[in-house]
Amino acid sequence: MPARPGPTTRWRCALCGNLTRFDVTTTARSKDYVHVDLSGEQVVEEHAVLDEVVEHVACRWCGAVDQVELVPRPAAEAGGAG
Repeated sequence: MPARPGPTTRWRCALCGNLTRFDVTTTARSKDYVHVDLSGEQVVEEHAVLDEVVEHVACRWCGAVDQVELVPRPAAEAGGAG
């Protein structure tokens, strides 16, 4: 299961080279502060993700699921400049 990209990494499909379009399936545990008015209407006023797991990442271009990998961003390869 691939990790989320960070400041120095990004996703890349090893099959087709895609760097920009992915379908990401996650499981998340969250906490919401919900305000319910007297008529019963609910509004989420605060949302916090407590835990999130990336189950799989699929390439949107070619549909590959097990071919998406983390690779360095170009600025990370050049020492962080850019």
